Amino acid sequence: MNLSNHPVRVLYSFPHKLGAARICYTAWQQVTGLASAGARVTVFPGAVSRPVDREVLVQPTLARGRFRLPYKVLGSMRTFALHDYVVARRLEQMADKVDIVHTWPLGATRTLKTAANLGIPTVLERPNAHTRFAMEVVRDECNRLGVCLPPDHEHAYNEQKLEIEEREYELATRLLCPSDFVVNTFLDKGFTPNQLVRHRYGFDPATYYPSDKPRDLRRGLQMLFVGVCAVRKGVHYALEAWLRSTAHETGTFLIAGEFLGSYKEKLATMLSHPSVRVLGHRDDVPQLMRDSDILVLPSIEEGYGLVIAEAMGSGCVPLASEACTDDCKHMESGLVHRVGDVETLTHQISSLDQNRELLSSLRANALAAAQGLTWAAAGCKLLDAYRETIAQYRSRATVFSDQAADAYCIQ
Repeated sequence: MNLSNHPVRVLYSFPHKLGAARICYTAWQQVTGLASAGARVTVFPGAVSRPVDREVLVQPTLARGRFRLPYKVLGSMRTFALHDYVVARRLEQMADKVDIVHTWPLGATRTLKTAANLGIPTVLERPNAHTRFAMEVVRDECNRLGVCLPPDHEHAYNEQKLEIEEREYELATRLLCPSDFVVNTFLDKGFTPNQLVRHRYGFDPATYYPSDKPRDLRRGLQMLFVGVCAVRKGVHYALEAWLRSTAHETGTFLIAGEFLGSYKEKLATMLSHPSVRVLGHRDDVPQLMRDSDILVLPSIEEGYGLVIAEAMGSGCVPLASEACTDDCKHMESGLVHRVGDVETLTHQISSLDQNRELLSSLRANALAAAQGLTWAAAGCKLLDAYRETIAQYRSRATVFSDQAADAYCIQ
C-alpha cells in the first residue's frame, strides 16, 4: 500500500482506562490527534473513561457495557496480561486491516510477538525514560534523602516489571520517545538510533491559555509546581532553591499535587514556611498557571514535561531541569538548570523576582512558542513517526527477501 495515497491504519492498544488521568489522558489525546491528522484508528483500551471521535473504532478489552473488570481483582500485572492476550487474538483476526500496531508498556508482549509473526511493524510507547535507568536513579535519590518508597510505588525498583518491559523493548520494531532525554537514556543502554523514533506530546489550547488581565509587576513573585509530589520530580530541590532566593520574602510558592507520606515528612520544615502553600490535588490547574509567574519542574528523570507545554500556553514561564526541556529553551522561552543544581535554580528564581522585564520577555516568547506545541501538532508528529517506521520496516523486509532469493539462487 502507498501510504501517501491511503490513510495509515492503526491498531492502538492501551491496557488502562482511556481518557482518565495522567497517561490515560495522554493516550486519549493521541487517539484524538491521530484521527484529526487523518489516520484510521482502531483502539483496544482496557476501558473507556471519556468518549473519542466518532470515526475512531473503540472496543474495550476489560469492559462490556456498564460492566468493568476491576483492576484490583486480578492485580495490575495479571489485568495487563489479560488485555494483551485479548488484543493479540483480535489482531490475528484483522491482520489485513492493520498497517502498524501501537502498544503501551506492561501490556504488549503477546501483541508484539503476534504482530511480528504477521509481518506488521510495531511501536512501543515510552512515556518515561528507560525503566531501569528511571528506577535506579530514583532509588539512589531516595537513599540519599532517606525516603522509602512503598513496594507497589510506580517508580520503586521492581525486577519483575523490568524483565517484562525490557522484553517488550526487544520485541518492538521501534520505541516511541517523546523527548531527547528519553532517547539518550536508551542510547546509553546500548540501543541504536534506528530502534528509536521521536514524537512528542502537547497541550490543549482550549484549556490552557493566558489571562487577559494585565500583570501586576509590583506584587511578589508567584511560583507554581504541578504534578505528583514525588522524589523523581525534584520538589525538594525546588523548595530549597525557593527558600534561598529573594522571591520567598514577598512571594508565594504554590504546590499543587499529592505527596508521598514519608517524602512530605522529610520536607516538613521547608513546607511549613509561610511563603509555601501546599494545595494538594487540584482541578483548577489551568487557572493556577494563568495566575502564576513561573512554573518549576526540577525533575531528576522525566519522559516529557507535559506541564511545561501547558504552562507555556498559559503564559507561565517554565524553570526546568535538563531532563524536561524539549519545549523550554534557555533564555528564550524559559530557564534551564542541570539536574540537582540548586544554586543555579536559586539564582534563576531571584533573577526573575528582581528583573520583571526579563520575566515579561520570556513570557512573550513562551506564548509564541506554545502555538506549535498543541496536541493537534503532536498527532501529526506521531503519524509521521508511524509512516517512517512502516517505511523502514518494509525496506528492511525487502532487503531480507532479496538476500533470501540470492541465497536460493546460489544453492
